[in-house]
Amino acid sequence: MSRLVNKTLPFAFGFVVLAAWELGVRAGEVPEYILPGPIAIVGALSTHAADLAQGWAVTVQVTLIALLLAASTGAAFAFLLSQSRLAEQVLFPYAVILQVTPIVTVAPFVIIWVDNIFVVLLILAWMAAVFPIISNTLFGLKSVDLNLRDMFRLYGATKAQTAFRLLAPSTLPHFLSGLRIAGGLSLIGTVVAEMVAGTSGERSGLASRLLEASYRLELAKALACFVLLGLTGLVIYSTLEWLSRRLLRNWHESAADVSQSGTRI
Repeated sequence: MSRLVNKTLPFAFGFVVLAAWELGVRAGEVPEYILPGPIAIVGALSTHAADLAQGWAVTVQVTLIALLLAASTGAAFAFLLSQSRLAEQVLFPYAVILQVTPIVTVAPFVIIWVDNIFVVLLILAWMAAVFPIISNTLFGLKSVDLNLRDMFRLYGATKAQTAFRLLAPSTLPHFLSGLRIAGGLSLIGTVVAEMVAGTSGERSGLASRLLEASYRLELAKALACFVLLGLTGLVIYSTLEWLSRRLLRNWHESAADVSQSGTRI
């Protein structure tokens, strides 16, 4: 019963906020071009469903591809750095620079150098998402028990056996933690890239439609885009959280069900 209540509370809170919002807008007679109510936003979602769905598909496509690229390249780069202390000292600072450099400052150069706008969005979204994968995976690789490493070496395990039977399982929780962070960052990177690149037409994403609607003072449509982006981010995080629990639930404490295992100290 308590689990049902916990799952219901977020929806109840959201309903109360939306109801207060709608009542406040109606009571204050706020013009729709200043602040539309939830009902007007739902109406905009219905009226512009085809256009928004097209933009949503482009944004999600870029986000997911960028996330897959960030996961694969980030994990490979982290493994490379873990093999050599010198390589880590030389190359890791550049990964940090890649993370702390705002996308908006890099975007103009990428747009000049790359003709395909889809590839431009992909590069910028990848830049936003790759660092958490590198950082968390590298931390996981460096945190593997030294005694276990020595035991594998003592029993004559090959590098491949050590990688797949020791390093990969030990690093997986850290990699998945970075992946959950990267999921949100890839969406943020895609949205920022769309705004900076100024995409338009059929291949434009939700961010471009949001900007266009706000310029025209169509705030209901703009907020509809915002709602879709928020829900997309929630779905991405929830999916990655489910995947993490699915992969770790039988052997790692981070995915254990406290309600079933009892209170921990």
